[in-house]
Amino acid sequence: MVDTLGFGLGLLFTLTVAVLHFSKGTSWRPGEDISDEVMEHRAASVPETSFPEPMNRSIGGGAVGGAIPGETDAEGELEAGDDGAGAADDSPAAIADDEAETFEVEFVKEGETIDVKENTTILEAGEDEGWDMPYACREGQCISCAGHITDGHAEEYVEHHTNQMLGEAELSDGYTLTCVAYPTADLSIETGESP
Repeated sequence: MVDTLGFGLGLLFTLTVAVLHFSKGTSWRPGEDISDEVMEHRAASVPETSFPEPMNRSIGGGAVGGAIPGETDAEGELEAGDDGAGAADDSPAAIADDEAETFEVEFVKEGETIDVKENTTILEAGEDEGWDMPYACREGQCISCAGHITDGHAEEYVEHHTNQMLGEAELSDGYTLTCVAYPTADLSIETGESP
């Protein structure tokens, strides 16, 4: 009797699920993709952050915010002219385009040599060419964007605006962080190579 009862209940359950599945109006339909208009609205409504986040590629970033660097006045406000980004004015990116020197950078794996201005990072130059360049933080705080300069010591060919990951040994072996590396001479680089 137990086997017959179990079999009957199982059959009843299976038939109920099948009837519900094929009933009109109960089937699942995928929704439409998010429109470009909605994506642009979301991107415009979420403020950019001035600190690195692991998920900064997604709209609005990923992690919760931390403290914003910078000096404050007596009322707790940032000093005039300080945008919270620290000493961004000493970056080669601050050099005007018409004043920036241009260098030939050979991207070995991509098989092309392009002209890169001294106010453009190696990563940005590759992205401008439409290449899928590896990166994560864009702040020199990880090695996702690392590359290998085949010509010698990295600091002879690029200036790192910030570099918190590569030590002297890696730099002398020619490794660089393309997201913060600005060319200072003609060079050849293998992207996607980490120490």
